[in-house]
Amino acid sequence: MSNRSTVVPLDQDACQAQAVDAGRVSSVRRFLPSDEAVQDLAQVFGLLADPGRLRLLATLLEGGEMCVCDLAAATGQSMSAASHALRLLRAHRVVKVRRSGRMAYYSLADSHVRMLFDLAITHIGHGEGGPDDV
Repeated sequence: MSNRSTVVPLDQDACQAQAVDAGRVSSVRRFLPSDEAVQDLAQVFGLLADPGRLRLLATLLEGGEMCVCDLAAATGQSMSAASHALRLLRAHRVVKVRRSGRMAYYSLADSHVRMLFDLAITHIGHGEGGPDDV
């Protein structure tokens, strides 16, 4: 049982608990990401919420560095759609580009992108009622 240092009553409609553990709330708030970091995270997760962009990432995960033409063909997108999506992913440092003459070759920016993707795939693979479900 926790030791409540300061108890603050709340409006009944605001919370089912009738008191706040101020010590715990204060402790947790010290470790929360900054408002700027939360905004950046929201942008990255929003960027990854598009099926077309996820297909591009999955293709880069499997195929490694690829040109726009190959990425468009592999994902079933138009060149224009693939280029636009890659431009957004690049602007948010999810992919990087290497130019060779007139050709542009895209790859994942770093291993963190692979980890995010792999963790998300693992997460959606969990069935309801499994040992990790809460």
